[in-house]
Amino acid sequence: MNKKISQEVRVRFAPSPTGDPHLGAMRTALFNWAFARKNGGKFILRIEDTDKKRQIEGSIENIIEGLNWLGLNYDEGPDARGDYGPYIQSQRKKHYVDAVNKLLDDGNAYMCDLSPEELEKMKEDQKLQGKPPGYNGYSRNRSREDLEESKKKGLPIVVRLKVPLSGNIEFNDLRRGSMKFDLSKIDDFVILKADGLPTYHLANVVDDSSMLISHVLRGEEWISSTPKHLLLYKFLGLEPPSFVHLPLIFGKDKTKLSKRHGASSIIEYKKSGLLPEALVNYIALLGWSPRNDKEVLSYKDIIDNFDFQGLSVSPSIFDPEKLSWLNGVHIRSMDNETLIKLTQNKLFEEPDDTYKLDSNKLSKIIPLVKERIKSIDEILPSIRFFFIYTKPKRSIIKCGSLSSEEIKEILNKLVTDLTVLLKKNNITHSDIEKLLRDNCENLGLKLRDYLGLIRNCITGAEVSPPLFESIEVLGIEESVSRIQDCINIL
Repeated sequence: MNKKISQEVRVRFAPSPTGDPHLGAMRTALFNWAFARKNGGKFILRIEDTDKKRQIEGSIENIIEGLNWLGLNYDEGPDARGDYGPYIQSQRKKHYVDAVNKLLDDGNAYMCDLSPEELEKMKEDQKLQGKPPGYNGYSRNRSREDLEESKKKGLPIVVRLKVPLSGNIEFNDLRRGSMKFDLSKIDDFVILKADGLPTYHLANVVDDSSMLISHVLRGEEWISSTPKHLLLYKFLGLEPPSFVHLPLIFGKDKTKLSKRHGASSIIEYKKSGLLPEALVNYIALLGWSPRNDKEVLSYKDIIDNFDFQGLSVSPSIFDPEKLSWLNGVHIRSMDNETLIKLTQNKLFEEPDDTYKLDSNKLSKIIPLVKERIKSIDEILPSIRFFFIYTKPKRSIIKCGSLSSEEIKEILNKLVTDLTVLLKKNNITHSDIEKLLRDNCENLGLKLRDYLGLIRNCITGAEVSPPLFESIEVLGIEESVSRIQDCINIL
């Protein structure tokens, strides 16, 4: 297990508000959070909203809701105190303008008045010539005065970084080791758009530096951007953070994870009956291992064991069945009181006011279903019959090959026997089990057929929690009433 690192750890989760937070984004947040908590550092939420065209209303709120639901509490952010805000990029424009002016003044950047249409034509011509498409340095050696004139004429002006035409740039990924890039293959990329907003590259570097970010943990799709960021750090005279690039998440078909693989947004998972601790447990195992063969992990387990050596460098595979299994494990490990409270919260959401939110009754019901469910959403369908009786269809009131008249006779006898049992004090499910088993044996029926008939009559369904215990919780009188209803149906 790693010791705490010596420098102050400051890490950030920096999503763009372009939709609901997805599984991969929240895994990045989790790993940053776990690294900060392990090392007594700070976990920061920063919203990168400079791409206004792709921004979706409500995304910021959903990102915050997702983090809060998962228990990934941040120390600084848009709605939290911090000394390095604002924590929303669109409110930090002055920082970027200052950086761009320094780059222009030092000759490390230049303005360009090439229109998007002209740039597209340039790339098409390059393709026709068999060359890789890209920016060809059109404005690289033009005077700043000339380009200022274009700006005065109202032409769209961007600012590009002047990338060295040759040489290499190298950095050490704390998990993958040394990585080297050929600068001749990197275009003079845009750092300030024509609308005056920074690109991701510039804003990312300026903000990480001004917020004193010590480590950047992000997806491996950003590896190719790292040399661009290192150039910006160098030209701005800033110290770069340490980098760790996380493995991709694929579906079982080895393609990028999407809804078709069964993945949902975090908000959808929240509504689906998943426990946040189960989802955190699962996404922690996507590309990381505690290296102790443990699969069921608490928040403390993740924090205590998290280190970069446990990270994989290969893509991880999303398995919805394993997520469901883990959710079931966490439900079964939950104390009954907590599970009862969750169930009551779900019952309150139901429009039918005939539910009786009786904690005493639920305390008897929940243990009957706890071992059988893999989702909180499965609880209500399993226990609904305790509160609301839906009479079964005639077609499921059956017992082997017996006729309706024969079944009515069996049910009438059971009503009589249960009524007699009602006279006994402190009836338990053991008393009910003995009665039903004795009846079945005396009638010469198969136990499965006989108990199936009683189950269908009392629960209105063919699948339910354990029958004897269910009758005990329902009560003999209510059970007799339901059996009588079935006799009337026949």
